[in-house]
Amino acid sequence: MIAVGDKLPQATFKTMTADSAKAITTAEIFSGKKVVLFAVPGAFTPTCSNNHLPGFLDNYDAILARGVDTIAVVAVNDVHVMGAWARFSGGEGKILYLADGNGDFVKSIGLDADLSGGGMGLRSKRFSMIVDDGKVAALNVETKPGVDESGAAHILGQLSVLATA
Repeated sequence: MIAVGDKLPQATFKTMTADSAKAITTAEIFSGKKVVLFAVPGAFTPTCSNNHLPGFLDNYDAILARGVDTIAVVAVNDVHVMGAWARFSGGEGKILYLADGNGDFVKSIGLDADLSGGGMGLRSKRFSMIVDDGKVAALNVETKPGVDESGAAHILGQLSVLATA
């Protein structure tokens, strides 16, 4: 599993633009920037839509005020589902919605989850991280259902600590 201090591996995601789906690489997202990245097991799923994502939308300005350039969410969903979720959630234009359709990124960082018992197949574990110029500065992986460790409130606290370090 990826750890604090590790560099993110090269990966390509898909994201929706006003015109169509577009490929975007980890280099484009993370190089030279401070990014808060959080992952959900699935767009439109109850905890993801009702608890995890709303925390980042509600704290959007506070997170950016702590020196963050981009807030991004990744899920093992297709780009059209992620685009619809962006529109439905009101996060379009604020949060960068990244489709990791085959789970290549989450597998490469060791944060994939086999949810086939629940009918969802390969998905991402619920996590959040602060990435500074492509390097993991903080990592939070949920150990039980919910968003205690990977939620926006926890990230805000970590950003405050990192700013004083």
